[in-house]
Amino acid sequence: MLTKLYQWTLAKAAHAHAERWLFIISFLESSFFPIPPHPLLGLMCLARPERAIRFGLICTIASVMGGLLGYAIGHFVYEAVGQQILHALGLAAKFPVAACYLRDYGAEIILIKGATPIPFKLITITAGFIGLSLFTFLWASILSRAFQFMLVGFLFWKFGRPIKAFIEKYLGLLSAGFLVLVIGGFIAASALSGGGDKSDKCSHATMASLR
Repeated sequence: MLTKLYQWTLAKAAHAHAERWLFIISFLESSFFPIPPHPLLGLMCLARPERAIRFGLICTIASVMGGLLGYAIGHFVYEAVGQQILHALGLAAKFPVAACYLRDYGAEIILIKGATPIPFKLITITAGFIGLSLFTFLWASILSRAFQFMLVGFLFWKFGRPIKAFIEKYLGLLSAGFLVLVIGGFIAASALSGGGDKSDKCSHATMASLR
C-alpha cells in the first residue's frame, strides 16, 4: 500500500499541475499523509532547477499551514481524530515521548525536527495536544520547514542538476551541523539566563525513540 502511494506521489512530478500537487502533499503530510514531500520536491527541482527556490517555498508555506491543521487536530479533536491518525501511522507509542520532550523543550524539539527524520505530523499533533504556545509553534515550524525545503531548493537553483549527488551524500552532514549550532545556541542561552539546572523529566527516553 505504501509503495503504491509513494509511486503515486512521485508521478505527480510530471503532472501538468505539479506545483499544486506539491502544495497539497506538503500540506497533508504535516498532519496525516504518510509520504513526505521530499522525493517529489527533489524530482521537480531536478527537472526545473531554475524554479527550485519557488518549489522549496511552496513546500515551506504548505507544510507550515498543514502543521497548523495538525496542531488543531491535537488541540481540539485528539481523542476523536488525532489518536486514530497516530495509531494508523504507527506513531502512537512515540506520542508520550514526544509530549514529554515538547513540554520540556518546546521550540528546540521543533527545530531539531528540521534536521532529523522525526515525523513532523507527530510533532504537530502532539504540540496541539499539550497546548504548546501557538506563537512558539509557528515560528519554530517556519524555521524548521524552511531549513529542510529551502536548502534543497537553493542548492538546486544555484548549482543545477549536478548538485543531486552532493545532496544525497552530504545533506545529512549539513543537517547535523545545523543541529549542533541550534542546540549549542539554546544551551548557551539557557546557561546565560540561569536555566542550566533545569531537570530533564524525559531522561529515561532518548531522541532515537522518536524516529
